[in-house]
Amino acid sequence: MTRRDFLLSSTAAALAARSTTLAAAAKPTPIPAIDTHTHFYDPTRGQGVPWPPRTDDLLFKPHLPADFRSATANLNVLGTVVVEASEWLADNDWILALAKANPVIVGFVGHLVPGQPEFAANLKRLAADPLFRGLRFRESYLKKSGEAAVAADVKRVADLDLSIDALGGSAMLSPTLELSRKFPSLRIVIDHVPFAQWDANPAAMRPAFAELARRPNVFAKISNVVRRVDGKTIDDPAHYRPALDTLFDLFGPDRVVYGSNWPVSNRAGPYATVHQVVANYFATNDRATAEKYFWRNSHTAYRWLRRGAAAALVP
Repeated sequence: MTRRDFLLSSTAAALAARSTTLAAAAKPTPIPAIDTHTHFYDPTRGQGVPWPPRTDDLLFKPHLPADFRSATANLNVLGTVVVEASEWLADNDWILALAKANPVIVGFVGHLVPGQPEFAANLKRLAADPLFRGLRFRESYLKKSGEAAVAADVKRVADLDLSIDALGGSAMLSPTLELSRKFPSLRIVIDHVPFAQWDANPAAMRPAFAELARRPNVFAKISNVVRRVDGKTIDDPAHYRPALDTLFDLFGPDRVVYGSNWPVSNRAGPYATVHQVVANYFATNDRATAEKYFWRNSHTAYRWLRRGAAAALVP
């Protein structure tokens, strides 16, 4: 190589490096996020797992904190609230033990069956761990909330300043509304909106959610956004704007929270796509509004712990 060629080559390399640096500097850092809906589990444990089934080739493999950190790399997701998908009592303890060694877990929503004789003792024991932030109630539990034993257990949850995640489709909205009225101090988070049943008509969400959305103790977890059609992930934010506009209008900027439903979300697309679709939607709002959705509102709903990278977030 001649001296002239060397100088030209060196100059070109320097310009390329500077261009890359400037491009990286120009790209804004994603808004900090707390993912309020993930599932961690390990089918290779000796006792196995009750979910997902062995036949699920996509999900039947370990999904642990290291996998979550890999999936969220460079997205500024600073922590997660894990939601228990297992019905086994011991798996509440398994997640809490996992959390102790993994500060990316800032909270845990466990699973107990209300109305059972052992509920009170198990709740008291689990709630002694500050990472335990609430319980997930299936539709069948919500529909029994009028029963004396179940109502007594719900009151125990409320008295401990814990929350309830409401799981199910539109059929669980009515009992959830009644629960929110009976226990106005109980924070309730509706999981996985927008429901797929209203994909063709997002406006139908208005009458369905109208009364619930007026309840100040009810939050909407926007964790079911991205769809896969004909084997292809739809990543155009405009496709989802009607549904997101409707939810945002109903619940307002202070009661919508971010969740991915990872790793179940992998059925629709990779984590980066799930995150980017909602990030692009909220990019049209001011930063303060986007921060409410991505992490501030979730702290109001769950009272998660400021630990690990999330310790830098100041509610």
